[in-house]
Amino acid sequence: MQVNHDRLNALYGEMDPANAEDVVCRAMEELALRMGHCDRLYRKGQLNDLRRSAKSLIAIADQIGMDALAKVAGDVVRCAEARDQVAIAATLGRLLRTGEGSLTAIWDLQDVTI
Repeated sequence: MQVNHDRLNALYGEMDPANAEDVVCRAMEELALRMGHCDRLYRKGQLNDLRRSAKSLIAIADQIGMDALAKVAGDVVRCAEARDQVAIAATLGRLLRTGEGSLTAIWDLQDVTI
C-alpha cells in the first residue's frame, strides 16, 4: 500500500478540507523536490548531505500518510550512514520508485475526492 488512508483521513479531519488539501499539495511538492535532490547528492557523492535530505523526507512522508516512502527513506539514511555504495544505489532507486508511486496514489485520491 502506497498511502496510509487512516493517516490521510486524520489529517483531513484535523482541519478544514481546503487547508488540508493545501498541506498535502505542499508536502507532495516538497517530497518531489527532495527526492530529486537526494538523487543529485548521490550522483555527486555527497553522502552526508544525502543522509540529511533522506531524513527530512521521513517527516514529510509521515505527515501525509506515505508510510512506505518514510520506511524506504529510513533505509537510505542507514545505508548512507554505513557508506555502503551498493546498498545506497539500490535503496535510493527504491526510494525514487516508491516516492513516484506514492505521489501518484495521493494525486489519484485527490482526483476522486474533488
